[in-house]
Amino acid sequence: MKSLFRAYLDASLILRVTIALVLGLVAGLLGGETLAAWVAPLGDLLLRLLKFLIVPIVLFTLIVGINQAELGRLGRMGGKVFAYYVVTSALAIVVGLVVASLLSPGSGMTLDDSASVSVPENPGIVSVLLSIVPSNIVAALAEPNLLGIIFTAFVFGIALLKLRQRGAALKDAAQADGDAHSEAKPQSDDKTQGELAEKLYGVIEGLNAVTMKVMAGVLQFVPIGVFAIVTGTVAKQGLGTILSLGNMVLVLYLALAVHLLLYCVLMKGFGVRLGAFFREARTPMATAFATQSSSGTLPLTLNAAQRLGLPRSLYAFSLPLGATVNMDGAAIRIAISAVFAANVAGIPLDLTSMLEIVLIGTLTSIGTAGVPGAGIVMIATVFAQVGLPIETVALLTSIDALVGMGCTALNVTGDLTGSAIIARSEARAGEVSAAREPTA
Repeated sequence: MKSLFRAYLDASLILRVTIALVLGLVAGLLGGETLAAWVAPLGDLLLRLLKFLIVPIVLFTLIVGINQAELGRLGRMGGKVFAYYVVTSALAIVVGLVVASLLSPGSGMTLDDSASVSVPENPGIVSVLLSIVPSNIVAALAEPNLLGIIFTAFVFGIALLKLRQRGAALKDAAQADGDAHSEAKPQSDDKTQGELAEKLYGVIEGLNAVTMKVMAGVLQFVPIGVFAIVTGTVAKQGLGTILSLGNMVLVLYLALAVHLLLYCVLMKGFGVRLGAFFREARTPMATAFATQSSSGTLPLTLNAAQRLGLPRSLYAFSLPLGATVNMDGAAIRIAISAVFAANVAGIPLDLTSMLEIVLIGTLTSIGTAGVPGAGIVMIATVFAQVGLPIETVALLTSIDALVGMGCTALNVTGDLTGSAIIARSEARAGEVSAAREPTA
């Protein structure tokens, strides 16, 4: 038994996760819901462990990352991150519309008038923007409200950076003058605050290192939890559901593959090595596929970014934000669901309707961040705006888990892709700036 356990620990994480996915698929089909009920606590434990790490990882990593960069560079990177998320979300909807229009999912199906579905209310973009600023820091950490945590870490991280910079500047000035007693009283206060800020930064950096050590232990349990989650998902869905709406599922996964290819083209254009990227990204991708949770996979995504050698000041901000607002997979799902609903209802989509879907779908994919059942909320919102029958949402809910797995995996891949691309663009900008500096 000891040798078996040692072999398990020595095997690569992605190998263990892949085996867990395959075994979970087989166990779900053969064991059914009885076996799924037995192993369900293991899946719940994995999700709890990952969520347990979200708050300390985001909070400490982002504060440390901010304090390793200049404020001007942070603003520039933030603009690039936001632009990337908006553009790729819109592009994802276009990809979904094109693929779905060519393959026509839902053709020949009829609408069941008795079908109904309960759709959670869409809070809207304004509500999401307001939620960025938490009214209570403790509540934001307890929920957890990722946008609120990011805001908190950003504000306190910048304040800490300013104090450290002020203290360092006064220290350098005193050394240059050769007389520390020449400083005025306000400067002495600033110097004391700078020393306190350095000590506080050291504590936060230590807490971040401890959090990463805890995460290394949690990673050992990931394959076991993935097996349990996949077993439960497959047992609940069953072959009947998969076959009845198999065309819709097939079209969606094909569109996801096309968008993944676009990621590869973008990364290749910016000089990102695809082999190294996917070697580190495949573990969070597989985990996101099983758990259907971008935020739950965040500890693994951050770990992958670290192993890729991306700047902490970038990925500490871009990945938590992306886990909340960047949903390329969900955007593709909106587009394909719209074409599916139009085919089922016999309502062809014209160019105007498609452009409307692109615009509304892009805004909706950001405006429903963090909402339970966000995928259904997005689809229902778009359907209501473009006049598609809301009853078709009931059909789509039956394959919610199947499509959610692939969409979440793409969401996580998109977050890492954006961070890798922006890191390369920042490196190129630094090389250009260095080349323009005059030589002595």
